[in-house]
Amino acid sequence: MFKNKDIFSPYIIIVAIIAYLLMAYVAFHYKIRGLNFPSPISIIYIGIGSLFYALGVLASSNFKLSPYKVKGEFSHIYEPLLLIILIISTILAAWNLYNVGGIPLFSGYLKAKALTKIWFISYLLFLFSINLLLARFKRNFYYGLLILGLILFALTGYRTTTVVILLSVLINLYYTRHISIGKLTIIGILIISLTILIGYVAVKSIEWQHWSLNPIELFFYRAGYTLTVFDRLIQFEGATQGRLLYSTLTGFFTSTDPRIIVGTTVLGYKHSSTSTIFGPATLDFGFFAMISQMFIIGLILGLLHIIQRVKKGFFTALYAIILAHTLVWIETGPTDLVVWIFYLIAVAVIIKEAYYESGHRS
Repeated sequence: MFKNKDIFSPYIIIVAIIAYLLMAYVAFHYKIRGLNFPSPISIIYIGIGSLFYALGVLASSNFKLSPYKVKGEFSHIYEPLLLIILIISTILAAWNLYNVGGIPLFSGYLKAKALTKIWFISYLLFLFSINLLLARFKRNFYYGLLILGLILFALTGYRTTTVVILLSVLINLYYTRHISIGKLTIIGILIISLTILIGYVAVKSIEWQHWSLNPIELFFYRAGYTLTVFDRLIQFEGATQGRLLYSTLTGFFTSTDPRIIVGTTVLGYKHSSTSTIFGPATLDFGFFAMISQMFIIGLILGLLHIIQRVKKGFFTALYAIILAHTLVWIETGPTDLVVWIFYLIAVAVIIKEAYYESGHRS
């Protein structure tokens, strides 16, 4: 049934949003930790935001890339350089754990200290280099380095990092290795299982919090809680007037967590809160900023998807990284500088390809 379907087209974001809402519904239905159903307006906002995302993807279909214009494949001369970058990023990730003085996964205090500039650089380099190597070069040795890096980043206690690494590699291999639906399903189950496990261990290890939920309940509760934050956020539409975006772009270098701004503004106390992919833009600039953001995200992913299907290699790796992050954004929201860096690279790539296409036609 799925043989000729492009499972990881940009439209998978819509499917994932629906799945997320269903998970939140479970949390509301069983009133996990007293969660109540959100107001209809939040569902309307999500529906309209999703519609504008789909319109952005649809608009990208007007872009045509001629197959005969494909240049040579990603050269083998870059392989040693990428391997060096991958090894350096792995060493930096290990060094970051050493500097923290323990395993952040098992301590909330250490976890708070783990997001350093060294971590930022190591994650950026690791994600980029491992996906490029796997997209272009078929060497089993790289899977060993993938597992090593995955373990190191999982030990920081941030489930989203682990999920993005696995998810980006899965999308990458789907296009470059044409893996079967059976293998896709197995890896998908693995990703969900790791998400539940790492999230549960990390939460139980926070010394100043006491949770009584089991791993499955916690999994659904996160979805319901985040949707509740978004529901409450709507009444503060435009309240932060760009502070959230500014914090996203500069907060890493000034030790400011954008999600604390969300928690402080919406909940009234200092707490790091996720607010869905629709939340930050709504809180900063209002409804029209949110639908504009969703349209632009859809347009960029749509254009990059078209380019990577023709050009492959580097373009497939970049698409896999950005799509994986965007899927995670459905819950966490676009408050990560590292993801915006990849989006900026994508915009540069799209402009370059559009310029080349128009020049060839003229």
